[in-house]
Amino acid sequence: MDTVHRFLFDDLDIRGALVQLGPAWHELQAVRDYEPPVRRLLGELAAVTAIIGCNLKQPGRLSFHLRGEGAVRLLVMECDEQLRLRGLAKVADAVSPAPTFGVHELLGAGQLVLTLQNNAATEHPYQSYVPLEGDSLAAIFEHYLAQSEQAPARLLLSVDEHHACALLLQKLPDADKRDADGWNRIQHLAATLQPGELALPPETLLTRVFPEETLRLFDPLPVSYHCPRDEAKVIDMLRSLGRDEVEAALADTGAISIHDDICNHEYRFGREVLEHLFDQPSRTLH
Repeated sequence: MDTVHRFLFDDLDIRGALVQLGPAWHELQAVRDYEPPVRRLLGELAAVTAIIGCNLKQPGRLSFHLRGEGAVRLLVMECDEQLRLRGLAKVADAVSPAPTFGVHELLGAGQLVLTLQNNAATEHPYQSYVPLEGDSLAAIFEHYLAQSEQAPARLLLSVDEHHACALLLQKLPDADKRDADGWNRIQHLAATLQPGELALPPETLLTRVFPEETLRLFDPLPVSYHCPRDEAKVIDMLRSLGRDEVEAALADTGAISIHDDICNHEYRFGREVLEHLFDQPSRTLH
């Protein structure tokens, strides 16, 4: 588990990827207490992000923001070139999503925003905006991939308490030349999959679904959940506010509390933080 397996249909010019998250998915949702439909949506986004993130060629970070007007106001998932994930969901106040809620009830009209930040680049991050078109998260990303990569895509997602999985198939430019019925056949075979089967060992899954096809399975890429505490970053943020503002906040409450939403960490500082933030005032000697 916690891997991306890429594969290629050698005779068809069709490529694919299978992501299977286990412990990483458990850590990502731990102590969040999401309702089941929200948890499912977040798990689907985690699996999709890992699949797309495995194509990052340079050090950087890929992030998806789904901004909605339904029960879920925001879904965020980030992934770096090492396939380290982190993310969260934000639900509208006083809303309890029903178990039967689909993507329309959960997100409503909204927007998918992709941000790609190259660590070596000095320019602004690349961003792409796509409307939420489709009756499922899989359909939304099929639409996104068809637009961004100019290649038809088929995406299957499966999430439960223990696993978040995705299977992506993409038709490459020479597919019809290799086999005029190949793409249609592969899609129909993939449609026979049951959701729980996406957690099967990759060799078992792929040979069961595509028994007559010649497949090349590449070495797996590890995926992990990565959200360590980073007090130095928080300290730098407080320092940027300036001494007067920090002292004013301390005077009001006696302490400064900062919550890191995406990692669900709480940082709390008392007056002693001033010694770490700012140089002591100079004294004039007479």
